[in-house]
This record gives sequence, structure tokens and C-alpha cells, in this order.
Amino acid sequence: TTVRNGLIAYSEEIREKLGFERVWSPHITKKELYEVSGHWAKFGDELFLVKSQETSDELVMKPMNCPHHAQIYAAKPRSYRDLPVKLMETTTNYRDEKSGELHGLSRVRSLTQDDSHTYCQPEQVDEIFDQLIVKIQEFYGSIDMKLSLRISLRDESDSYLGPNELWEFGQTKLAEIAKRNNLEYYSEEGEAAFYGPKLDFMAEDAIGRKWQVATVQFDFVQPERFELEYTDEDGSKKRPIMIHCAVMGSFDRFFSVYIEHTAGRFPIWLSPEQLRIIQVKDSDEIDSFVDEITSIARESGLRIQIDRSNESVGKKIRNAELMKVPYTVVIGEKEVE
Repeated sequence: TTVRNGLIAYSEEIREKLGFERVWSPHITKKELYEVSGHWAKFGDELFLVKSQETSDELVMKPMNCPHHAQIYAAKPRSYRDLPVKLMETTTNYRDEKSGELHGLSRVRSLTQDDSHTYCQPEQVDEIFDQLIVKIQEFYGSIDMKLSLRISLRDESDSYLGPNELWEFGQTKLAEIAKRNNLEYYSEEGEAAFYGPKLDFMAEDAIGRKWQVATVQFDFVQPERFELEYTDEDGSKKRPIMIHCAVMGSFDRFFSVYIEHTAGRFPIWLSPEQLRIIQVKDSDEIDSFVDEITSIARESGLRIQIDRSNESVGKKIRNAELMKVPYTVVIGEKEVE
């Protein structure tokens, strides 16, 4: 929980610096919302259904946040002066994955996403992608994780929604953006979302498998399906372009890779236990001194634990090392003096 909270707070902090506004959406909604968005037709058998004892409404536990954010955008008239509109929400989504598809933390039924959506004009796309790429690189650079980039494209199947000309625009634009940002990349057909192509940042786990973590995606479907509009400078009504972004993606999947990447030795700011005090023996004087230090440390915001067990000092130090505690302090009579 400590690592989770620290990483989520960091993800939110860097997005707030880009002007993203925190929003909140409910975890249960009517299925009609996902019929409008297109998710029901594509993923209806992957959704958790909820029955009400009060109404005949068919309810769904939310599998994603974008339809809710589209409603927030549509809640009031928008002008070109208002754009880009940037919304972010770190929240849990629910997908009824089949038992054979579940895989530790990497594939779960209850996943948390640091999700965000930007609604913008076509001429703002380059700047928004550039800003998001810089922040993703900043995030992963600060935790010493190297990423590779995949441009996820559509294939020739009929699994995708939206007009072909928008897909062609989006796929060409992503290659241009990657080159302009000096990103080495490879392309893979069939990995696009059903609503648009995407930049998928891939992390490698301890045994060489690649997992998608951060992502920046075009969405050509939901602005049309939800009839999202803004009033342009000439007074005409235009559709905004919608851009999805997640810094960690599924936090659960990210965490499974990050635990192995660090071998559990987290940086101090994320370490669940930053300081361990090993008490050499019991005495009122030593007890009082340890309690005083503990109080000072906690008031300073440090995460501290005390080992007053009956084990030898050597074994206590060994236990702290096995738990990968960054700092261990031994306190006995000499230290009190």
C-alpha cells in the first residue's frame, strides 16, 4: 500500500503540472453508457453485471473510465478557448477475466489505472503528445526503468470502429511524433485499441518478458458516439480529438514488473519501512530513548519500526537486510550514553 500510494501520488503530481484536473466517477452505472461508447458490443461478455433489488435497470461495474469522462466533458458547452480540457482519475476498474487468463498481478479482475483524458483541437495534438512523452520519460527515468516503444496499429479485420481516414491520420501522426521525440520504436499490427492507434511503452521483467505499462492513445470513436462538441473561432461546431494516457497503465501489472526490477529493494521514498531500530536489550532507559527517537522520526514523516525481539543482534540485523530496509540503527547502552 505504501509503494502503491507513493507511485500514484507521483503520477498524479506530474500530470497536475501539465494542467490535468482530478475528477471522480462512480463504480457502477447503467449498461446503456457502454452501449453508447461501443464497449458493450466489443467487451460485453467481459463485464461484471450487477442486479438491483430496487429497479429493473441493468447495471455494470465500470470496466474503464473514458465514457464517464466523456460525460463530464459533455456536461456544459465548450469553446475552442476552453481546449484542451484535461481530466484525470486514479481508480479501480473491473473486468470479468476468464480463469485461464488470470496471471498473478499481471492480469487481474480488479485493476487500478492512473487514467487521464485530453479533449483538444487537431492543431494541439503534437504539443499534447510531446508533453505526455516527456513526463512518461521523467517518471520512468526517476525509478531507473528502461522502456521500449511499440506503435500499436490496426490490422485488416473489422474489429475497429471509426472512419478509415482518421485511422490513417492517427497512425501516420504517431510515427511522426515518435521520430520527432527521437524514440526508437517498432510497429505491431492488431495491437491498436478498437477506437484508435496508440503509443505503448513496454517494460521488461526479470526474465525478459515485455509488458505494456504507459500508453498514449488516440480515440476517434467516443467523441462521435457521445456527440462531443466545441464551438470553433468561426462559430461552427467541431468534434474534439480525444487522447487517452496512463503513466503506469494497470498499476497491478506495473507493480509486478517493478517488484522484480528492484528485487524488492525500493528507493527510500517508496520503501514501506525506511528505518528499523534494533534494540540490544530491554531496560527502562533504553526503552525511553528508543521511544523518543521513534516519536521524532514519525513526526518527521519517516516510516519506522522497532525490533525488540529476543533474537541476537546479528540475527536482527540479518532480518532487516533480508527485508531490504534501507537504514538500520542499533541502540544499546553505549548509544544511550
